[in-house]
Amino acid sequence: MTTNSKTLHSPRSHTFKSFFAKNPFRRFIVHIELIAALFSGLLILITWSLEDTISATAWVILHLIAFVIGGYAKAKEGIQETIANRDLNVEMLMIFAAIGSASIGYWTEGAILIFIFALSGALETYTLKKSDKAISSLMDLQPEQALRITNGQEKIVPISELKLDDIISVRAGERIPADGVIVKGETSIDESAITGESVPVSKINSNDVFAGTVALDGSISIKITKHADETLFQKIIQLVQSAQEEKSPSQLFIERFEGTYVKVVLAAVAIMMFLPYFIFGWSLSESIYRAMILLVVASPCALVASIMPATLSAISNSAKSGVLFKGGVHVENLSHIKAIAFDKTGTLTNGTPEVTDTYVHTDWEKEKVFAIAGAIEKESIHPLAKAIYAFSTDYTNVHDLNIHHVTTVSGHGVSAYVNDETWEIGKAGFVGEKDAFNFHGGVAKQLAEQGKTIVFVKANDEIVALYALKDTIRNNTKQAIETLKKHGVHTIMLTGDNETTAKAIAAEAGIDHYIAECLPDEKVNHVKQLRTDYENVAMVGDGINDAPALASANLGIAMGKGTDVALETADVVLMKNDLSKITNAINLSGRMNRIVKQNVVFSLSVILLLIASNFLQIVDLPLGVIGHEGSTILVILNGLRLLK
Repeated sequence: MTTNSKTLHSPRSHTFKSFFAKNPFRRFIVHIELIAALFSGLLILITWSLEDTISATAWVILHLIAFVIGGYAKAKEGIQETIANRDLNVEMLMIFAAIGSASIGYWTEGAILIFIFALSGALETYTLKKSDKAISSLMDLQPEQALRITNGQEKIVPISELKLDDIISVRAGERIPADGVIVKGETSIDESAITGESVPVSKINSNDVFAGTVALDGSISIKITKHADETLFQKIIQLVQSAQEEKSPSQLFIERFEGTYVKVVLAAVAIMMFLPYFIFGWSLSESIYRAMILLVVASPCALVASIMPATLSAISNSAKSGVLFKGGVHVENLSHIKAIAFDKTGTLTNGTPEVTDTYVHTDWEKEKVFAIAGAIEKESIHPLAKAIYAFSTDYTNVHDLNIHHVTTVSGHGVSAYVNDETWEIGKAGFVGEKDAFNFHGGVAKQLAEQGKTIVFVKANDEIVALYALKDTIRNNTKQAIETLKKHGVHTIMLTGDNETTAKAIAAEAGIDHYIAECLPDEKVNHVKQLRTDYENVAMVGDGINDAPALASANLGIAMGKGTDVALETADVVLMKNDLSKITNAINLSGRMNRIVKQNVVFSLSVILLLIASNFLQIVDLPLGVIGHEGSTILVILNGLRLLK
């Protein structure tokens, strides 16, 4: 009888999953918004091209259809938010501007305003909806059932029914369903989901274990110490949720500014409709005409276009070089980063242990020892065994070996009979600690100080070889760190590894500072402290345990081969796992910010000029529309320069 490995559903996560399960249409609503915006733009283009060949009625009807298709989503959102917040917003201003443009006969201009705003809104919605998948991916990593033992009887029960001090059984290869303490058995546990450490940790009686981790070998009995909704794994989920709900300062500023901008423009339009009539002697029709021009030229069409084309161009450019941005705000933020925190395993390093050093007893043939060790480790699923086997593949077929009675001693090593000799491979305590650390002049201690994991090989009663293994740093890590430091970016490593390993990796990579033995919630606290110290901070990671820190940083950057949760939580993804691409992206971000500033200054200048000219009765409606739409086209073309 084994546990079911389906996903755990806490009350909150159950609601989340049920929402999407019962409302599959909502998962595609963002695509519908984008299609509607693009179709609206296509309809505008078709209507404009057919202007001389269709009737005036048909021309108006086609524009009305474009208005409805392109503007429905944003109009609904604007009306609902206005009612809920009792305050006007930019969506409402765009609606009024489009209606005002149409009311004085400029249907195409009104439709274009709707199209541009609808397109930018659909892309914004797409970015926000992507974050929903992060929580969903986390759910797939914790079982929803456990094998509970009561009075010697085994029974599969839902996680929600587990109580404190209940005893559950977990077998080799199964994922642990709840936090607890081992009361029977021993095993090696893959805790990468929690700590990010690639090397499994040996667990024996009285050791704590965490939900979401995997028992690699050996069956264990666990006494539950935390309720299902209080586990460390659930904390990770909650941290991701809360971090994603936080709004950036710039977003909050825009939301505060939005209502004021709309009110000022509408108030100005209302004044323009009547004040010149009474004070300057304008005719009532002239005042209304000038008010409609003001409503059109004061609409934020050019301001919206100042940012979106430049942003999309930068995103497209970076995607070609293997850097995927999930939104324009992240491209903007990257050039402001003052410090970057890196996870170790799978980010600075390759993520899997490799054999870095070997020492063989002088009385033994090196090739034979490698062949026997590789053959014994061949069938093991332990990462260290896989690394030793991979190292020995060139030797395993050279010798004729008769291997039998292979026995795995959970958390310690493996023993076997080879050509009637007893062989043991494992920790110092497994093969004889005194002999192990005296082997080859005590070299094991020196290797351990370098942050390497030591595995000994014993034949009969003699230590014959030693393997040193380490999760090696990526080929491009040193260069990337060096380049970032030249840009004035402070580098920090946050890792769940022990102090010795962390110190060795940080020194080898050239990291400015490191913090060892970090659990996921501690990484979040360190990232928040870095934000206090450096203001703008990025976090680079690849594991589940990195997800909360990625979400808490100003900018989360995930490695392309990382876990689904890290990829979904991050704002930027390095598709080729190349850290050097970060510096290229920083340069592109700086270029984009300069172009956006140029566009904003230019578009605001044009708007102010048109408003002044309209008040002085210098510009009429066609020239005002040309100036307004012409400035929009110019800022779009300026933004498209980032494609190169």
